[in-house]
Amino acid sequence: MFGANDVVADRGNAAAEAVLELTDGVGVDAALECVGTAQAFTTAMALTRPGGMVGYVGVPHGVEVPITTMFFRNVGLRGGAAPVRRYIPELLDDVLQGRINPGRVFDFETDRDGIAEAYAAMDERRAIKALVRVRGA
Repeated sequence: MFGANDVVADRGNAAAEAVLELTDGVGVDAALECVGTAQAFTTAMALTRPGGMVGYVGVPHGVEVPITTMFFRNVGLRGGAAPVRRYIPELLDDVLQGRINPGRVFDFETDRDGIAEAYAAMDERRAIKALVRVRGA
């Protein structure tokens, strides 16, 4: 599954505990948080080993950077903007024509009438990302 050795479906503390168990209490070398929530950011920090690195893509929502945790556990933090709009012209046609398969990222599909439900599904973690198909536009 996308190069992963193990998949942890838990969230929050349970996720960090599961990853620590999988890694014999060490943690992962690196974790990546992608425009998620404060809980996702906290989880990434918790499951990263001392000396490891947490990366972020885009602006995580409601996050306070835990400087003390980073200092005492020697966990680094790097990241930046997710310039999605810059890549849309280049990649959208490839996705629509089937030349690129966006994989499991788009796990909820709807039309314009279902946009509110798509946002609700992402907020409630029933979906990762929603694909809105506009017919006849």
